[in-house]
Amino acid sequence: MPDRGANVSTRSTLVPDPIANGTARVTDWVEDLSETQFAYLVLAPVLVVFSLVALWPVLYSIETSFYADSFSQFRGEFVGLTNYVELVTGQRDALLLRPFLDLSNPFQSIIPTTLIYTVVSVVLVTTLGFVQALILDKTFRGRSVVRTAVLLPWAVPVVIQGMIFYLLFIPEAGLGTQLFNGLGLIGTRPLNDSGATLGVVTLSAVWKRSAFVALIVLAGLQSIDERLYDVAKVAGASRWERFRLITLPQVMPVLLIAMLLTSIGSMRVYGQIDAISNCSTMPSITCAVVGTFNGSLYGTASALAIITAVLIGLVSMVYLIKYNDSTAGGI
Repeated sequence: MPDRGANVSTRSTLVPDPIANGTARVTDWVEDLSETQFAYLVLAPVLVVFSLVALWPVLYSIETSFYADSFSQFRGEFVGLTNYVELVTGQRDALLLRPFLDLSNPFQSIIPTTLIYTVVSVVLVTTLGFVQALILDKTFRGRSVVRTAVLLPWAVPVVIQGMIFYLLFIPEAGLGTQLFNGLGLIGTRPLNDSGATLGVVTLSAVWKRSAFVALIVLAGLQSIDERLYDVAKVAGASRWERFRLITLPQVMPVLLIAMLLTSIGSMRVYGQIDAISNCSTMPSITCAVVGTFNGSLYGTASALAIITAVLIGLVSMVYLIKYNDSTAGGI
């Protein structure tokens, strides 16, 4: 008599398993992907979450910027680009703490003050951070202690940073006030003057952010192959030539990244200004955004925020182009 159980078992092994076949097809498909395609596949969930969390508020802010301000509801009627036009032409200056774009008085105008602060702080922060990294890359006694001391300001919260420099430059009694007033650079009440406050806020940014740049550049310096310097020495290259032909090109990609992050942080400056002085003394774009938003001027605030994002995007594009050139050897 035939064994029915054996027939059933044999028949089940001949029937294809749809789950196993599907898994095999997915595995084959993933294995056929290039490294770039596989990277995008892995990042897909993150990109979806990013779109929901970050991209949607940006799109909603863009939409809100096309509507008029309204005190009775969240936004008024649709006005198109009117908010942008009136901001650039100065028709909204009465709603802002200071003029939006007034080149005749740059230290009291929002856009010029922000750009001046960004350029000066990026130059000083990058230069000082680069010098610190070069020093910390050397071998000397107590190097670990010096590294800790140099990097400590980076860990200081913005509020504490602001309080430190506020106490240094309080009217008449501050140590910084007395020192720079003795040199004839500032008056006895520097935090009431737009130009002096810009200098104080810039000095606080250099103190804090140069440590961050030094940390990034130091990592780049330590990744340089020492054999390059050995070959250059054998070839008779001077110290300046080794720096110009080896150190600077090798460290340029990370230096550009540090400059990009510093530029973005400088263009969004708000905490240091609010902690050291106030936005009426030193205006910035972010100060204007916060002020108009707190005043329920959501259309104007959204337009200011989009202008800030566009400026940051343009600056970022410049850095990314230079970064691609540096990684391709086109410095």
